[in-house]
This record gives sequence, C-alpha cells and structure tokens, in this order.
Amino acid sequence: MSVTITVDTSDPTPPYEQIRKQITDAIEAGAFEVGAKLPSVRQLAKDLGIATGTVARAYRELEHGGMIETRRGQATRVLASARPVGELLAEGAQRYIDGARALGVDDAAILEAIRSAL
Repeated sequence: MSVTITVDTSDPTPPYEQIRKQITDAIEAGAFEVGAKLPSVRQLAKDLGIATGTVARAYRELEHGGMIETRRGQATRVLASARPVGELLAEGAQRYIDGARALGVDDAAILEAIRSAL
C-alpha cells in the first residue's frame, strides 16, 4: 500500500500536526510494516514544499509517541511498538492456537493450558 502525505494550507491545523496525524493513521492502519523506512526529513519537506523544520517537528512528535525511531545518519523507521497491542496479542494467540490444533489439541485443552500459564 502506498501512502501519500499532504499538507492542506487552508486547514487551521499546523502542518507538522497534519503530517504527524497522517503518518500515525497510516501506521495504525497497517500501511507501513514494522521497520519500514520513512522518507528523510529533507526529502519529505522537499516533496511537500515546506520547511525541513516542520517535518523534523512532526518526526520528533512521532518519535516521542513511540511510533518511529530516527537514528542520525540512518533511516527513520517504524517501530514494532507502533502496532496496537491488541493486534500483536491476537496474532500471537492465533499462532498458539494453530500450533496446538496441529498437535490435535481441542479448544478446552488450549484454554486450560493458557489458564495454567497465567
């Protein structure tokens, strides 16, 4: 899935906030995989025709929110923690269930194993 970031100059929302929200929404919607590389601050600023400081502020906000990680001289990437915890739990639970069923275990035994582990 391709993600297009835009800035609406007629919107009273500050441009950095528009960028932050669009990237957050895209991450939460699964448009970016964990570890996906985001455009550099300079590249996104050039693409949007805005100041690099505006994009840098949006990225700082995203980093403080635990959505992305920026390393100097390296790419800005989506963090694993950006995925909703419920989604990660559901995937893990499904893998466990699939593995247990492959062993021929019924639902009652699967639930009992989870209760015992807790």
